Amino acid sequence: MIKQPPYLKKNDKIAIVSPAKKLPKRIDYAVALFEQWGLEVIIGESVYAEHGQFAGTDELRTRDIQQFLDDPSIKAIVAARGGYGTIRIIDELDFTAFEKNPKWFVGFSDITVLLSHLFQTLEMQCIHGQMPYTFEEGTPESIESLRRALFGGSLKYHYKSTFANRPGQTEGVLIGGNLTLLVMLQGSLSEMDYTDKILFMEDVGESEASIDRMMRMLKRSGKLANLKGLIVGAFNEITEETIPFGQSPEEVIWDAVKEYEYPVCFNFPTGHIDDNKAMVIGKTVTLTVGANSEVLLLIQGVNDGF
Repeated sequence: MIKQPPYLKKNDKIAIVSPAKKLPKRIDYAVALFEQWGLEVIIGESVYAEHGQFAGTDELRTRDIQQFLDDPSIKAIVAARGGYGTIRIIDELDFTAFEKNPKWFVGFSDITVLLSHLFQTLEMQCIHGQMPYTFEEGTPESIESLRRALFGGSLKYHYKSTFANRPGQTEGVLIGGNLTLLVMLQGSLSEMDYTDKILFMEDVGESEASIDRMMRMLKRSGKLANLKGLIVGAFNEITEETIPFGQSPEEVIWDAVKEYEYPVCFNFPTGHIDDNKAMVIGKTVTLTVGANSEVLLLIQGVNDGF
């Protein structure tokens, strides 16, 4: 049974940690914004730590996250940024106390490792959304979507795709994250079950050939055949190849799923973009993809009056 951490309320205490890459700048802007929301912010030891390219040693990052997983007074843990490094520590974390006193975990990109692990092993909802490192560049709408997700508000995303979609309407449990990390987790206990799910994916800095390789891997492993829907987010900063691949990321993804019948939409506002809207992993959502490329995603909350 899928579990939902308690939604935040004013005066709740949250913690910021850095599970992966070190921060190149301070995150005072994000801290001030969280405080404007009425939250008390605790800065973890890993946030400004440095060890090579990481936010401190593996041991430091593990210890830092663990203390907040175990602390029942902490109601949400927010990853300061992504980068690379979460997979180095995921198996050292103990979620026993967290499972008894669940809290929201927030992040995207490399933090897909933690989000996928939490949902697959504990069936715990978590949030794919803006992180403190990206707050200053984030659109007001994307930041507000994170606030609503944390405090229990409903989310309604309506936009028009510039790439041809496959129309349809579906309802199902939302899963997903960064494509590279989703593929990296295959064969591990953190690997999500894709069956009858609505999958969203995004990536940055990959070549079309790399995206094609990963999509073919998901297809050959049976992950794409039994979805209820596919949401394709931003695939940006594409790495140029000496010999052009000949297809855009959208065309590559469409080729991998065109034989199936579920709704597919492109250009969804999620990923390494300013308008990175919050997505609640583990939440049952409704996806409507119109024939005229209009897309509507509804994530129902319980506290729309806050």
